[in-house]
Amino acid sequence: MGVGQAGAAGQAPAPGQAAYDRLVDRFFDEARFRFHPTAGTEAGFHKYDRQLEDYSRAAVEAQVTILKSFLSQFESLDVKRLTSTSAADRDLVIAQIKGDLLELETIRMWEKDPDRYASGVSNSIFLLISRKFAPPADRLRAVVARERLIPKAFEAARANLKAPPRVYTEVALEQIPGIIGFFRNDVPAAFGEVKDAALLADFTAANKGAIAALESYGTFLKDDLLPRSTGDFRLGRENYARKLAYEEMVDIPLDRLLKIGYDDLRRNQERVKEVAATIDPQRAPQEILADLEKDHPPPDRLLQTFRDTLGGLRDFIVTHRIITLPSPRPPILEETPPFARALTFASMETPGPYEKVAKEAFFNVTLPDPSWPSRQIEEHMAGFNRGTIISTAIHEAYPGHYMQFLWLQRVDSKVRRLLGSGTNGEGWAHYCEQMMLDEGYGGGDAKLRLGQLQDALLRNARYIVGIEMHTGAMTYEQGVDFFVKEGYQTRANAERETRRGTSDPTYLVYTLGKLQILKLRDDYRALRGAAFTLQEFHDRFLALGYPPLRMARKTLLGDDSPTL
Repeated sequence: MGVGQAGAAGQAPAPGQAAYDRLVDRFFDEARFRFHPTAGTEAGFHKYDRQLEDYSRAAVEAQVTILKSFLSQFESLDVKRLTSTSAADRDLVIAQIKGDLLELETIRMWEKDPDRYASGVSNSIFLLISRKFAPPADRLRAVVARERLIPKAFEAARANLKAPPRVYTEVALEQIPGIIGFFRNDVPAAFGEVKDAALLADFTAANKGAIAALESYGTFLKDDLLPRSTGDFRLGRENYARKLAYEEMVDIPLDRLLKIGYDDLRRNQERVKEVAATIDPQRAPQEILADLEKDHPPPDRLLQTFRDTLGGLRDFIVTHRIITLPSPRPPILEETPPFARALTFASMETPGPYEKVAKEAFFNVTLPDPSWPSRQIEEHMAGFNRGTIISTAIHEAYPGHYMQFLWLQRVDSKVRRLLGSGTNGEGWAHYCEQMMLDEGYGGGDAKLRLGQLQDALLRNARYIVGIEMHTGAMTYEQGVDFFVKEGYQTRANAERETRRGTSDPTYLVYTLGKLQILKLRDDYRALRGAAFTLQEFHDRFLALGYPPLRMARKTLLGDDSPTL
């Protein structure tokens, strides 16, 4: 039988449950981790550690065939013979498969995005060095096995890539030097304690081969692919709507979705004006926001400031009964490891739901390099101003992603542990940024509220630019301008965010999910009446895993009422 499928939420086993559990296990083994072994490693299934993705067209075609087979098997299940939880999970699997097929057959990023190959192989190695789930020598053997397959991955990339959007090839070219540096410096440094001479010789050879393959790929990108990178990154209305319907179970017409986004943007802009006026009515809100960036700790106090902030947030959650803490253990706060510093500013790194050994969660914070010039250090630390430290700690840890991770450990369903949605995961973390201040954290500090609203405006701009760019209503340059003028972002950040939107079209999930959770909370409050408590709502919500909000509403409200 599968891992904890039957009897979810205390339900009695249903007659078709055993067959369903076997089908779920087969789906993850045969249709997902077989084709995405890196995802298997990440989830905590270490039998995949010595395998690397087969990026060939033949493998894509094989995956499409297998996904279609599983789609028909899940669709033909008699839901009356399943528990209500498994019947809902079946819908989640079906939506996931349809989303995968849309990606592989129609959107076809495997023909368009050269970075997915370089970042894919580096991530496959990163996961083997970032978690100590096995002795160093065992993990190094897995690194060697994967590195030996890396040249083949780039052969597939050359065969697959047609005429990508120019911005995709430019991004891939920018990433290559950092990825080569990761293989040249960080991977060897991670295994300094390994003494097995034969193993180290194997690694040296495999690593050299991986670096050579990356260097050759970089030359291919620059000399061959870039000149023919004339493709269009836009999804178009139909594909955008289908992607949202499958990945987020959102079927709201795009015009109405846009209006919802603009309405929230205008609300937040008005709030920024109101709050800024309480600080200094003579100055523009953007000037006051720029001032906030100067209020940051010195670099040598940054980790301690985060530590104090996490402790304060945790205490507030307990004393104000915001949510039940499933575990008293906080995440381990540490400086970002060298191999991840180029990739992250501050991040939560949690183990996979089936990890048995390396179960620690790390809150990584990237400190400035002491050798940098003072201006660069100041620019870096501006990103760690007081408001950002608090909103980052809320979003990433308490009660954001880390809390959701802790609750996920309690979920029985294998489907819910391994599948979910961005509107729930990112929507929850973004919702928490506002909710904690609404509940009194920070004591009504206007500067904290202003920082929270600026973060909300950034997410509002993502929401609108994502839809408008991918449906052809906005050019790339107009997207950059929108982030600056309407999202109150610096031009450098606006460029970064717009580029991200070309390949992450549904990065509206932060705001969309937050708005869906706020509506669910209002509707749940109306249903519960005087019995409503915020803690009970949050506990029940996180106990579901992180499914699309439509599924959460069905469980908590017992109906199919609109999510917005």
